[in-house]
Amino acid sequence: MNKALLFASAACVLTLSSTANAQQMFGNDIEPYIGLDYVYSRADFKSGADLKKDYNSGSVNVGTRLGKYAGLEAYYQLSGSRSTRLADDVKAKSKFHSYGLDIFGYLPLGCEDKVDLLASVGAGNYNIKVKNIPEGKYDKDHMGYRFGVGAQYNFNEHVSARAMYRYTYLDTKYLDNMNEFTAGLRYTF
Repeated sequence: MNKALLFASAACVLTLSSTANAQQMFGNDIEPYIGLDYVYSRADFKSGADLKKDYNSGSVNVGTRLGKYAGLEAYYQLSGSRSTRLADDVKAKSKFHSYGLDIFGYLPLGCEDKVDLLASVGAGNYNIKVKNIPEGKYDKDHMGYRFGVGAQYNFNEHVSARAMYRYTYLDTKYLDNMNEFTAGLRYTF
């Protein structure tokens, strides 16, 4: 938990300081935004963890595009709960939530900058909860490393739609990694 608080504090300081200093570096090309995403996560559980593999999540994010080619984004993601019947007819439940920070690279396509190709790298704190397993329950925080690619369509200077694929490496007791597909909207101020 202390790592999570340290990571969140560092993300806030980095975002605030980068926004203040970025004005000098990038001029008026600083574009803060807020977004909302649907996330489909496909979990790769380790052998012996006979749990459901797919999760539906919602994600809220706040970010700043720094110039034409770079940006920072903080996020919070909350999954729905999944139930699985184990061998002893016990109903195990699993879910997760996470928060973190991603660094984005943008590659504008075309003259009007309507489409951007995206790449991201980041880290997040993942809290994984599993109940009704032979060990009783599992409730731990883990640092995950995220890598993503995608595209964004800019309807106008304020509204855009984004779709991305992300690979997240976790290496927990039950969960090795996740493949995530996101789709959502952004509002730029």
